[in-house]
Amino acid sequence: MLLRRCATALAAATVLSASAAPAALADASPSPSAEVTLPAGLYGAGDPQYDAVWRQSTALLAQDALGVTPAESAVEWLTDQQCDDGSFTSYRADPQAPCDAETPRDTNATAMAVQALAALRGADAGAVGDAVAWLESVRNEDGGWAYYAGDPASDANSTAVVAGALNAAGRDGSGEDSPAAALSAFQLGCDAPDGQAGAFAHVPEENGDLKPNGLATASAALGAQGLGLAAEAAGQDAGTPTLPECDEDGRFPAERSAQAAAAYLSAELERNGGYLEFAMPGAEPQPDHSGTALAVIALAAGGHEDAAREPLNWLADHHGQWQGLNESPAGLGQLVLAVRATGGDPEAFGGSDLLARLSATGPEPQPSKEPKGLASENRDGADGEEGNGAAVWWVVGSIFVAGVGIGLLVSLRKRGTGTNGSADRSANGPDGSSDGPSDGSSDGSSGGDAR
Repeated sequence: MLLRRCATALAAATVLSASAAPAALADASPSPSAEVTLPAGLYGAGDPQYDAVWRQSTALLAQDALGVTPAESAVEWLTDQQCDDGSFTSYRADPQAPCDAETPRDTNATAMAVQALAALRGADAGAVGDAVAWLESVRNEDGGWAYYAGDPASDANSTAVVAGALNAAGRDGSGEDSPAAALSAFQLGCDAPDGQAGAFAHVPEENGDLKPNGLATASAALGAQGLGLAAEAAGQDAGTPTLPECDEDGRFPAERSAQAAAAYLSAELERNGGYLEFAMPGAEPQPDHSGTALAVIALAAGGHEDAAREPLNWLADHHGQWQGLNESPAGLGQLVLAVRATGGDPEAFGGSDLLARLSATGPEPQPSKEPKGLASENRDGADGEEGNGAAVWWVVGSIFVAGVGIGLLVSLRKRGTGTNGSADRSANGPDGSSDGPSDGSSDGSSGGDAR
């Protein structure tokens, strides 16, 4: 059972979700030109123009979720990016320069910064409150959010990532005025063509039709639950997701929206063999690693253990084909959070230490105590009992062996040394050394569930 654990806009927006587009850009963007000098606290070596705040926030959020204390320089870089009005843009080369009317305020960057800073500084931190106030001030009349403030056309992905930010900041995400309720405008209902009910569109087509989008559905499935990228497993198995009933108008009510999205995702993942797809205009569909990882988090958060396992296994076997992953803090951070959400060990996933790879893309994290992530809690089993039990028995066994050795030594000394004790000492039994039981750690190469 999945258990709770202690833890761009320029890129084809109609195909890639706005909430995942920064991660996609991190893979595709070239290295910065010779004129670009990357700040010391920034994660990633790619051009920061379109995704710097997003990738930084995702990296910090993933580290914190595993109990790793990020470098203070990395956190300070993120906080320095905030404008005086509380918003964030994708990247400010000179954080000392004020944000003027020409500075494009980015709801996605702001929402991800809120999720990271709420985890690191607390939901009541001033930077968090200012950012949330700004997000609430730029909400559209339809109840949703667009990628850029001032754009009246909301999209599902921006609305979903803001929903996660409000949750991280402790805001009530329920009710008719919630972001989850606003998301319903982008969801295909019971009258959709076969196999499309429950899916979300990124934005409506010009004629108002809704076209299913895997990334948008994964993002909205999480946002409809009012959760962010660091969502944990539900703690109870909700079984295989099935389509719920629609209201009289043929729509899924807000309280059943996430279940409907999960049913669509589960069917799509099974149909494709464990992954979601995306297709650039005029090109053949390709596996969407980022969307698949996001779907894993959404399914795990909804309690759909079996549905989350297949895409997790696929990611374990195929994350080596995730283009640019090793240089992408956003991609690595999202994958770390997906493995964590499903009860796996990000430090031993499909033969990779994802946490080490993530940390290598930026400032070295601070020395920390036992992480709250699975890497320290559970190297043996999915439920933590076997891993923790092995540790306990190893300690007990070590104490027992040491006690036997001390007892024998005292006994030998009391028996004297009539023959210099040579015969006795040569057969004195255990010497206190022991290989001990295996710690159960796994390199994850045998499967994708990293259990």
